[in-house]
Amino acid sequence: MTFGTMHLVLVSSLVPVENPASGFDIANRALLDGLLALGHRVSVVGFLQPGRKPAPGCEMRLLGELEVTNAKVGRRQKLRWLGAAFLNRTSVSSAKMLGVSAGRIQSILDSLAPFDGLVLNSVQLPAAFAQVFRPYPSIYVAHNVEANSALENADRAKGAVERHLFRREAGYLERYEQQLAQDAVALWTFAEADRLGFGRAVADRAFVLPLVTGWDAPACPDVPRQHDLGLIGTWSWRPNRLGLDWFLHEVVPHLPGDISIAIAGQLEATPAASHPGIRFVGRVPDARTFVAASAVVPLISRGGTGVQLKSIETFELGMPSVATSASLRGIETIPANCTASDDPAEFARLLVEKVGRARAGASQRLDGTLFHEVQKVRMMQVMRDVLPNLAVRGKSDRAARPSHARWTVHDGGR
Repeated sequence: MTFGTMHLVLVSSLVPVENPASGFDIANRALLDGLLALGHRVSVVGFLQPGRKPAPGCEMRLLGELEVTNAKVGRRQKLRWLGAAFLNRTSVSSAKMLGVSAGRIQSILDSLAPFDGLVLNSVQLPAAFAQVFRPYPSIYVAHNVEANSALENADRAKGAVERHLFRREAGYLERYEQQLAQDAVALWTFAEADRLGFGRAVADRAFVLPLVTGWDAPACPDVPRQHDLGLIGTWSWRPNRLGLDWFLHEVVPHLPGDISIAIAGQLEATPAASHPGIRFVGRVPDARTFVAASAVVPLISRGGTGVQLKSIETFELGMPSVATSASLRGIETIPANCTASDDPAEFARLLVEKVGRARAGASQRLDGTLFHEVQKVRMMQVMRDVLPNLAVRGKSDRAARPSHARWTVHDGGR
């Protein structure tokens, strides 16, 4: 099927930004860049995180500035979000979106018309204003199966209250995700397991969308080695912290004392660690330079869903690594210098082996540009295959709708 240029409206809790930092930012930008590279007109609706600049190349309709990261807000704000979630009978993640009205979002969509359809990016904003978005043909982009992640958090909760709140979140998220998937013309996920995670009824129109961390292949900085093992991440995000805790408590005790381990990234509280080689370095000026200064990169995800963008970036840089199976979700071609294990002692043994080779003068690095190019080509092919279905659905919907019809929206009823 062939089709021409489309006008797509990308709806996202946080809009794509000029300089992506978090995994969510990187996936957002890859999604936008892929649609633009295919020649489509893209209008974006969503919030902007404070201190960030919107991505270029598209029309932005900002709903305002909003900080959504729990670790960056105080206790009072968290309680406001929780109160809004209970008052509106919604998830906390969608309650964060309720600083604007449904009427305002509807007026933005009216001003952007005509368009071929919506690309609903993750669950938060589409679920908060489902009554606004449901009439339009859509593709739902599921970064994760959020309900499953919330249930994992409930299982690992520290107390009864926290466990109840995570289970409550999971209940709402499951309902929202299922509805978004069922209403969509197609579903894009970032991992095969997630493609099947929304039920068999939608599996035949669910597709895995490979990702890159930037439209141009990143160059691996040429810097001296500063540490044997380098780990970087947003450790305040619970699934990441579970991986870090596993590494510190299960893997590190098997490592010799002369191994140097640098851990970069945001931490709400510094974990206790008895290994003499561990340094917590906090935020670093440049993540790629930090990674390139490592002999080996441990990829330590232990839970959650979706693709691990730190794994993709490691492979794009050509860095040698040891990975858990969860760190390799959604990645079809694994580089030859990555070894996988979920056994802590074996994981440690593989790290020691690779560090030994590096100390002996073998860098074990590969050219990551081929990995990057394969990922990008696959991503654009999925988009080419799926987007015509959105255009066809949009035309049939418009033909069936009376010319004088207008969708009316009320701010209540969420």
